[in-house]
Amino acid sequence: MESNILLESGTNELELLEFFVGDKDYGINIAKVSEIMAYRPITPIPAAPPEIEGLFMPRDKIITVVDLHKVLGIPIPENTTTLLIVCEFNGLDIAFHVSSVKGIQRINWGNIEKPPTVANNSQRGIATGIAKIDGRIIIILDFEKIISDLNCSATLDMTGVDRIEREDETNYDAKIVIAEDSPFLNKLIVDAVTNAGFHNVTSFANGKEAWDYVSAFENESDIIDKVSLVISDIEMPQMDGHRLTKLIKSDPNLKRIPVFLFSSLIDERMRLKGMSVGADDQFSKPQIGNLINAMLRRLRK
Repeated sequence: MESNILLESGTNELELLEFFVGDKDYGINIAKVSEIMAYRPITPIPAAPPEIEGLFMPRDKIITVVDLHKVLGIPIPENTTTLLIVCEFNGLDIAFHVSSVKGIQRINWGNIEKPPTVANNSQRGIATGIAKIDGRIIIILDFEKIISDLNCSATLDMTGVDRIEREDETNYDAKIVIAEDSPFLNKLIVDAVTNAGFHNVTSFANGKEAWDYVSAFENESDIIDKVSLVISDIEMPQMDGHRLTKLIKSDPNLKRIPVFLFSSLIDERMRLKGMSVGADDQFSKPQIGNLINAMLRRLRK
């Protein structure tokens, strides 16, 4: 689908597709969206969770349909022509059944806030941010968690993680910083890194918190002893991963810190953006095994 793609990297901006489920306002990063199409007949999957409507096959590609009305506990409006937002992320092709689409909003990540700690039952744990646009509140959903809750296999893939013994030269004392806004994925990444043998792991819910932590060491001569590696998601409230990377790599001292981007958005275009801001390596979710192996190779004593 067409959108005003942001050409410059590290501006801390995103394009948000605003849509409705019932009369509630939600958003998704346009980078995850392949196309929008009118609702069409869906083939049910036997014994699937009720939130999974089934499958359809446009242009010889099988796509799973998730009904956000059932996920969020909101009835489908009567006499309404509903839509499918077709997405590709985490190696999956998913269409989300929504009531309507309003349009694309360009917004700075700094204007997106953390969701409140207290939320109603239908939204608890599946909101990653709250955007305020022209007096409207748009809830940005954690689509990775929605998919994982419906499909236990849609989580981090540890395939290919090397079984490294302690006599290996990897520095397991290295200080690792992780920036990931999804509480669900944040914990999974921290657990995976810890299980790989690294025990000095500090995680943050967004790039701004990670930057505040890392930049406090900007005058340290032994910077790699303070922060040995940064692993960052791309889309996060307050500050995205591209902006975080650009800030680190623009500092004469901090630029020595390796930065790995780990995101469901990594494709050819996003890879070029990551390279332009100085990312040392980039990995696509959910294949965390590739990231762990790269850490083991990079963090030598």
